[in-house]
Amino acid sequence: MLALAASAAAALPADPPETDAPIVSDREFEAALPPLDAELGAPLEPIENFDAGLPPATDAAPDVALPQPPVVPLDPALAEPLPPLATFDVTTPEASPEDSEEAPPVRYTLAIEGLKDVGLQGRFRDLSALEQGDNKATNGAMVAARAREDEALAVRLLRSEGYYDGTAVVAIEQLPDQPGQLRVTVTAAPGERYNLGEIAVTGPETVPPGLAREALPLKTGSPIVAAEVEGAEANVALKLPQQGYPFTQIGQRDVLLDPVTHIGDYTLPVDPGPRARFGGFTTEGDLAFDAEHVGVLSRFERGDLYDSRKVDDLREAMVATSLFSSVSAEPVRTGEQAEDGTEYVNILVRQDAGPPRALTATAGYATGEGFRVEGAWEHRNLFPPEGALRFGAIAGTQEQSARATFRRSNAGKRDRTVVVNLEAGRRDYPAYTGYTARLNGLISRESTPIWQKRWTWAYGAELIATNENAFDTGLLARERQTYFIGGLTGQLGYDASDSLLDPTKGFRLLGRVNPEVSLNDGTRPYVRNLIEGSAYFPASDSIVLAGRVRFGSISGIDRDDLAPSRRLYAGGGGSVRGFGYQELGPKDLDNNPIGGRSLNEFALEARYRFGNYGVVGFVDAGQVYSSALPQFSNLRYGVGVGGRFYTNFGPMRLDVAMPIDRQPGESKFAVYISIGQAF
Repeated sequence: MLALAASAAAALPADPPETDAPIVSDREFEAALPPLDAELGAPLEPIENFDAGLPPATDAAPDVALPQPPVVPLDPALAEPLPPLATFDVTTPEASPEDSEEAPPVRYTLAIEGLKDVGLQGRFRDLSALEQGDNKATNGAMVAARAREDEALAVRLLRSEGYYDGTAVVAIEQLPDQPGQLRVTVTAAPGERYNLGEIAVTGPETVPPGLAREALPLKTGSPIVAAEVEGAEANVALKLPQQGYPFTQIGQRDVLLDPVTHIGDYTLPVDPGPRARFGGFTTEGDLAFDAEHVGVLSRFERGDLYDSRKVDDLREAMVATSLFSSVSAEPVRTGEQAEDGTEYVNILVRQDAGPPRALTATAGYATGEGFRVEGAWEHRNLFPPEGALRFGAIAGTQEQSARATFRRSNAGKRDRTVVVNLEAGRRDYPAYTGYTARLNGLISRESTPIWQKRWTWAYGAELIATNENAFDTGLLARERQTYFIGGLTGQLGYDASDSLLDPTKGFRLLGRVNPEVSLNDGTRPYVRNLIEGSAYFPASDSIVLAGRVRFGSISGIDRDDLAPSRRLYAGGGGSVRGFGYQELGPKDLDNNPIGGRSLNEFALEARYRFGNYGVVGFVDAGQVYSSALPQFSNLRYGVGVGGRFYTNFGPMRLDVAMPIDRQPGESKFAVYISIGQAF
């Protein structure tokens, strides 16, 4: 076969001719293939007889048994039915004493290096995660996490003070011979401090020029302190709206640091927006009053240069009305140009009217006056704008009365109040017992706890009808008389103190004149006058010295011709403490006060405050006289101490006083409870 192949190969030409016929035909190729094994076409043996390594079953041994795997008996418990789910016990087994033992905490001490010299060690300790961890942690990983936070904190603090090259590292080491005790050391390297170089404000120019730069209180050569830079930028955003630019935008600052000279050039982009003047008012929301009344509350007019302080003042005035649950005021552009090229802006007031109705109650007690409880119902906006109707009643040991009051605040003008009052009641005092009806009207400018005013004034008129028992010095007995009185009221006050309910510095002055006419047994005109002043001096951060004087006078009528309720009296919580209400002055045969035509009062207090509490020592003096002018003689004195509890609306007052040189019938001590200082 090999010879044939060789011979055939020798017979081939060296260069066969090019032709498309195959070299070897398919028949010759298939003939040359070796035959397949015949057993490949035989049927497969049964699967039951298949087992690796075992001879197949044959006709000679048809009953040869194949080996089987061993049979493992089942656990009888697996065949039992499962217990009901309701009987399954979910109670956590109690831990053994060994299981309850917790790993002892890791304790550490903190050392700080490099921050004290630059004045940052105190701030670092205030913010440190390690410091706040109270020197212990669950494990070492927690200590390491806190250390990484403090490392980043130290770098932030350094950069906030201008140490931009500053670095910090933290080292944690196990203290020798002290298992579970670590020492954590924060080491800071501040490096050189960077100072401000050139300071530039970019953006459109203002009128007059340079307003933004003037409002930026940064100086070349000063350290780059983050808090000072941010405060300076906030000042620009504050000052420009006060000078006609309500839409000022402060851009992102750029500080270019030079690591060689340690100088940082500072650039602040400022877009002042259009220069503006006040235009008109618009309002939206749940309205308590309309835009016209908003204009009444404002302290600016159309055409005035825009000033954000006046907008803030308008917002505060609306809050003081107590008619809103929320209120805001903001400028909006109109596109309307003024003659000088500025733009008019309207003030948009968003209102959310609050509940207009209110129930109020007050209570107090004073020795000599007894208890006094006053309650009232009020609708603060029954007659818009700001027209309130109030019904009140007083139930007290010595007074029972009812009152109806109409009050219009900001009546046609900011801070002007119109009040009409009708009341009737009974008063039972040691000086007199009377049944009185009174109608009065008053136009005033008053201070309130929210809005304290420097100047206050009031003027009005009143009509009084009263039936009172008066002591007749001629008959030496009391007899009941009816009086009809008409009068005018004029009052002027000046308040330079720093608080209405709790003044600590400044002074106050008040003068009142009441010309009146008594129609009892003919027409008898007379004038009631009152002058009062108080001063406050802070002797230290916690001690305030306060003093008060008061003088009163009635001229043009004899005392016995005056209705007892129109006479002057002294004594009590708002007068001379240590004595009963109206107790000082002339007395009748039963030692009851009968009032006078003049008085003088003096008071001195030392107020010591510690936190929300305070202690007050005081001396009061005063007297009432039958003459038209005070005599400054026979003064009576009361001394005492008081306690104060300071709240966000004013101090709660409790005073205990006793009279000096106590006379028969006078109390050994007197107690006064109220809100606010005595004066």
